[in-house]
Amino acid sequence: MLNSIKPKGRVIFAYLFIPLGVYLFSVFVPLVAAAFYSLFYWKSGPAKTFIGLDNYASLIKDSTFWLAFTHNIYLVILCIFGQIGLAFIVVLLINSKLTKLKGLHRTFGFFPSTISAVYIGLIWTMVFDQRRGIINWVISKVQDIPTRELPVWLNDSKLVMTLVAIPLIWQFIGYYMVIILSAIASVDKEIFEVSEIDGASAFQRAIYIILPLIKNTLIVCVTLCIAGNMKVFDHVYTMTYGGPGYDSIVMALYGYRTSFDNGDMGYGCAISIGIFVTSLAVIGLTNVLANWLSKDKGVA
Repeated sequence: MLNSIKPKGRVIFAYLFIPLGVYLFSVFVPLVAAAFYSLFYWKSGPAKTFIGLDNYASLIKDSTFWLAFTHNIYLVILCIFGQIGLAFIVVLLINSKLTKLKGLHRTFGFFPSTISAVYIGLIWTMVFDQRRGIINWVISKVQDIPTRELPVWLNDSKLVMTLVAIPLIWQFIGYYMVIILSAIASVDKEIFEVSEIDGASAFQRAIYIILPLIKNTLIVCVTLCIAGNMKVFDHVYTMTYGGPGYDSIVMALYGYRTSFDNGDMGYGCAISIGIFVTSLAVIGLTNVLANWLSKDKGVA
């Protein structure tokens, strides 16, 4: 086939085919394979029994899966405000005329997002550690409490999901900061100069000028945030492994534990398809809501 294509055409064909091939191999093929194996009763080993949609019927009734889903939604909400909201505030501070060494701030702000999520989880596990964690060290110095009476933070059922969200927020503020910075950099500087001459405060410029102008970029940030936190795995695996009990279980970790701890590969594949479908549904609903709010408020 390639022999019949002219040299220039071969280059164009390669540029089109290679990315498509990589996409099919890395995304589409595993997805189709998971959908296929989810139709089987497959308990470790080579033996598989076709059971049709029984795994999905069990998934719909699985209270643990829906508990994990609510935990993912909780992380999504916290991270939208924590990651994107704080990133927006940091961007405003960096763009301030009073800020010096802006390039240095951008570099150090982005640096945590380049670190492995497993390392981030280990670092924050040590921060929350009862005996050696910096939080309990400060508490013991301030209140003179014996070590055995200090809080075991990651064993607190009411706080554990919020504590797991903190490393996620901390790691990716810089990631969204860079995206928002690039969006603001593309805005005509005269708009800001005119608003400043007209007496608009920094808060008014942020709410009434910057936010509407970078609306589409923020929608992209929210989409990325939802997609990332609906499949979050590494941080939770490293910090709590879903514990105590199932109080910090998330969908990806539940699928992992089902597949490898319980050896139920077929049901684990059904869970992975469930993650895919619920993530698409949440992203779609969020985009529809964002577009509706934009039109309703008349944002250009």
